[in-house]
Amino acid sequence: MRVTLFMLLHASGDWLKLSREKRRELSSGAIAYAFNSGRVQFRFFDAEAFNARYSDVLMVEAETMQDAYFVVERLRDTSLIYEGYFEVREIIPAFENGHVRFESESDLAVTQ
Repeated sequence: MRVTLFMLLHASGDWLKLSREKRRELSSGAIAYAFNSGRVQFRFFDAEAFNARYSDVLMVEAETMQDAYFVVERLRDTSLIYEGYFEVREIIPAFENGHVRFESESDLAVTQ
């Protein structure tokens, strides 16, 4: 079953001090490294205008939990995380419409 991770991030002041050009350079290199397998898709959402706790949301979609896990590990190896430019505040794993699959495939759903 395809897994989605919602990574709730907070940008540091050090990140905001960088020029936009430097931010693009660092983020494009990190993304190219973290998502190098081609088996995982991602989307970014800006949240800072509406939320003080999280500035950004990274949505990661993968065919397997292992693929998603490897992306998170590779992201941790990038300067975005180890230099403290972004703090990973929370990771929420989810299955889109998981209840539908449960109801159609689960032995438990059939017996009730």
